[in-house]
Amino acid sequence: MDISKNRIVDYTLYLLLFFGFTYILFLNPGKSRPLLSLQMPQCQTLKTTQYQMAVYRDKLDVALSTTSTENKTLLICIVNKAYVDGDKPMLDLFLDGFWVGKDTKTLINHLLIVAMDQTSYERCKFLKLHCYKLETDDVDFVSEKLYMSDDFIKMMWRRTLFLRDVLKHGYNFIYTDTDVLWLRNPFPHLSLNQTMDLQISTDNFNGNQLSEANPINTGFYMINSNNKTIALFDSWYANKDNSTGLKEQDVLMRLMHQGLFRKLGLKVRFLDTIYFSGFCQDSRDVRAVTTVHANCCRSITAKLADLTAVIHDWKRYKGSSDNQTLTFRWSNHTACRNSWRH
Repeated sequence: MDISKNRIVDYTLYLLLFFGFTYILFLNPGKSRPLLSLQMPQCQTLKTTQYQMAVYRDKLDVALSTTSTENKTLLICIVNKAYVDGDKPMLDLFLDGFWVGKDTKTLINHLLIVAMDQTSYERCKFLKLHCYKLETDDVDFVSEKLYMSDDFIKMMWRRTLFLRDVLKHGYNFIYTDTDVLWLRNPFPHLSLNQTMDLQISTDNFNGNQLSEANPINTGFYMINSNNKTIALFDSWYANKDNSTGLKEQDVLMRLMHQGLFRKLGLKVRFLDTIYFSGFCQDSRDVRAVTTVHANCCRSITAKLADLTAVIHDWKRYKGSSDNQTLTFRWSNHTACRNSWRH
């Protein structure tokens, strides 16, 4: 009997302890709060770490990865307030080219607009494009920079530095000025294999795609990211302070003539103006023309006037018969020609 009583007492104690512990853990809110409070700092720390990772993640890499194709290739153009202001700003005309062009509409999905000020960034976001706000270290890149002015040269060098960063992130790109109309998809006329490092437009094509005698134009080019092209941009930008009065395009041409392309082992192709034309040298064949660049022009106002004429010419060509195509002529670039008189 004593053994049975002892067992009953033991069971009773075990049951009391079990229910007591259960009550403390789950049923008594006053006692459970300290236990929960011990877990909160761990959850908060995890959330804080994740938040910091999101905040400090490379914003440029996010913009590039969102915009690029699967093989890390994208289109890039750079704008400031002067290119988004007005009744018909340059950015809008640039986008019109993709709308009226042949097989160009979907290319906008891989176009990154790089804004040099808040106004142009907000305009880009309003248009629901891929946008990136470029930090300019409080330098004023808002207003129009006339060709070859000191501020124009500074803006071109800031562009070069940014594009070097894109290469260092491992992305290939076509850089295009905003005053370039894309009338056809350019990729069928570009070498898409990785052996061609740089394909660059020319002001006047001399007939030889491999000749360094071609006068290059940095307003349109395709470049692959590799050690050679990054070294090119490093050398190019390193000459910024030793080139007073020269724009970045002049410096690149000088380096080319000094043998830098060959020294780096770069494979460079100079683009034919039949396909990649400009106001310096019109395409001779409207049935082949791919891009039209408002080069050899000094002001935005003049570029807008003459590029609008190009849009009208293109629409006229698209609505014409084969016989009319044979007699097609581009409109004179009168505004751009007159822009040099002021």
